[in-house]
Amino acid sequence: MTQQPPARHHTAHQHEQVLLGVDTHKDVHMAAVITSTGAVLDTRGFPTTRQGYRRLLAWARAFGRVDRAGVECTGSYGAALTRYLHGEGITVTEVNQPDKAARRRHGKSDAIDAVAAARAVLCGRATAKTADGPVETIRLFTMAKTPRRQVPLDGPQPAQGRARDGGSGAAGVPDRTEQSQAIRRCAQLSAARNSHPQAASRHTLRTLARRILHLTEEINDLTDRITTAIDACAPQLLGLYGVGPDTAAALLTAAGGNPHRMTNEASFAALCGVSPVEASSGKVQRRRLNRGGDRRANSALCTIVIARLRWDTRTRAYVDRRVREGKTRREGIRCLKRYVAREIYRALTTVRSNPPASASAG
Repeated sequence: MTQQPPARHHTAHQHEQVLLGVDTHKDVHMAAVITSTGAVLDTRGFPTTRQGYRRLLAWARAFGRVDRAGVECTGSYGAALTRYLHGEGITVTEVNQPDKAARRRHGKSDAIDAVAAARAVLCGRATAKTADGPVETIRLFTMAKTPRRQVPLDGPQPAQGRARDGGSGAAGVPDRTEQSQAIRRCAQLSAARNSHPQAASRHTLRTLARRILHLTEEINDLTDRITTAIDACAPQLLGLYGVGPDTAAALLTAAGGNPHRMTNEASFAALCGVSPVEASSGKVQRRRLNRGGDRRANSALCTIVIARLRWDTRTRAYVDRRVREGKTRREGIRCLKRYVAREIYRALTTVRSNPPASASAG
């Protein structure tokens, strides 16, 4: 059993400033309150409900004045708590989870992580993060869109034949247009009137096709809303080659809503896991892929690079040149991802450093 951080009784003094740290989870958040010198006052768990957030803040304020809080996972489990604390006038800073070396030295428990979150704010390792701007809107719309999956069109051969009657693409595989037409035809099939397998197959195809059409409408609506939100905060982003609404949303969510969290393009590259990592040994001088950082942002950069490799002749020429210089193809792609991260960073900071025309008019 890991040792819990010491807690001591403390009389409330409202003029004293204390710091709040929260280790977030799905059902229960573990909170810790420390003094301005880092001493632990108390730790306690609270449910992840509106009432639980009110109890958490009231408990923390009983020890003194709470102006700052460090919260883990402000973009997922801690998002609702972050919005609540912002509404109460508290500056919330995003805290990275403790590294593995620190956990090996000090053990792992929710209370220890909550204390570490508060101390990260105290020593300045954490940076402020907003949760009520356009980027939070993008994150929520993306979360609603992510669980959608394509439902396969399948069934007994007679029903398949009627559904796909109208042609096929190469090697007998229907293209997107033919699939769309087949789905709409299936949605118009009549409901089953008996329990015969063929009628059940027709009814199943009808149900699945209608579900696909409904989910497609949801996806298209969410994509339009995500695009509108991106245009509101970073309109130049979608103008970059290979950047679409989904990849732009992943990169914006990783960067956050306030630009001062990224001090330079190297920090953004490290955030996205595309900063080069030294892997030299002896006479071999090389750099390898970075396996850290935000993996969704890293995946978005990889998607952009793959699109450019497929359609952009300059990108293919660049990789070929790198390979002739002695690098592997993976190393060439790593260089491309770092280059794209530089482009993304410039687009984000250029837009955010200048106010919109509507705001500056008059």
